Amino acid sequence: MCTGDNLDTAIAISKNAGIVTEAQIAASPHACMTGRDFRTATGGIKKVTDEDGKEHDTVANMKKFREIQQHIRVLARSSPEDKYLLVTGIQKNKGVVAVTGDGSNDAPALTKADVGFAMGKTGTDIAKGACDIILLTDDFSCILVALRYGRNVYDNVRKFIQF
Repeated sequence: MCTGDNLDTAIAISKNAGIVTEAQIAASPHACMTGRDFRTATGGIKKVTDEDGKEHDTVANMKKFREIQQHIRVLARSSPEDKYLLVTGIQKNKGVVAVTGDGSNDAPALTKADVGFAMGKTGTDIAKGACDIILLTDDFSCILVALRYGRNVYDNVRKFIQF
């Protein structure tokens, strides 16, 4: 869970939602972090140029990011840069990332993510333009429905292509 809420509020909500347990919090200092601590530990985003001369973003300290990624469950007081850093790092580690957002500041992370979900009722036009899927009801349970339909369509397309 990546949120702008303060750490205590984020931990309480995530415990209630089953995102983090007391045992996970006790086991690692990286289970629940603030955006500032996360950004400082990982070194933030840095620009690198590949052999083709194209510039792209990467995590400055990937070794530390991998260590944190194994344990992190809650990222509180996070800025848009922290969300973008988290998405970039997970993708660099071959992970698949889905991001939800409703504000203009969420647009970079929504664009960078493999799948971006924007809120249809409360979301800004910028967030809606940056995302892949707009949740018309602003209800997270719609994500599960969308995944089921998406998987069904994907399976049917695969079956069709085989023949």
